[in-house]
Amino acid sequence: MTEGTTAERTVTLAHLFPELLNLYADQGNVAVLRRRAQARGWTLRAVPVKLGSPMDFASADMVLLGGGSDREQQIVGRELAAYREDFAAAIEAGLPVLAVCGGYQLLGRYYELQSGERVAGLGLLDVATKADKGRLIGNIAIEWTSGEGAPDVRTIVGFENHAGRTYHDYAPLGRVLKGHGNNGRDHQEGLQYKGVVGTYIHGPLLPKNPHLADHLLARALAFKGCREPLCALDDALEWSAHHAVLEMLGVKS
Repeated sequence: MTEGTTAERTVTLAHLFPELLNLYADQGNVAVLRRRAQARGWTLRAVPVKLGSPMDFASADMVLLGGGSDREQQIVGRELAAYREDFAAAIEAGLPVLAVCGGYQLLGRYYELQSGERVAGLGLLDVATKADKGRLIGNIAIEWTSGEGAPDVRTIVGFENHAGRTYHDYAPLGRVLKGHGNNGRDHQEGLQYKGVVGTYIHGPLLPKNPHLADHLLARALAFKGCREPLCALDDALEWSAHHAVLEMLGVKS
């Protein structure tokens, strides 16, 4: 383990609006990142940014934007609009962002309700979402399709529940093996752009996907300026949960 001061060994996670965007236990993603960082001698400092709190993207090494209802998305969208330019600049600089479900939709241009009304997104990514009849719901397994340092395990598993159908031309997070994904049609799930991972996978996402958690953590460390490799952890329990979902879905690991 590299020696250093507490400040030098601290990763700062800006957790945006956890009081609103925690629809399917997205705060569990913070717990996973904190534990995995601590096991490598790092402190994960999760800073909750609540309504009315100032935001400083320059001080963050990673951002988490969780899932919420349409109403909560609108509230958060109005709050974040004042920081759009700063958020956009941070994304272009490579700031790692995990955006789940409603947070994923919010990064795009708009969410079109079944009534035809369009709820404005932040327009940080060229993504559009339209509500449709019926929800895309259930357990999901995807094949992780890109990313440097490809892990041995290429599957990502979890749970999805969304009425929105999302469309974009970015690299997807993965190819759908079982489940619905972005829109139930193109067999793609989520997106990857620079340091951004957008996804519909809840559950929460990271407890059953330790390889993805480490991918995000490594990105945060690299953004901070540290290229220190992450040592392997004993993830027997995590992989047991991961493979249980694959087995339930009839997907070969």
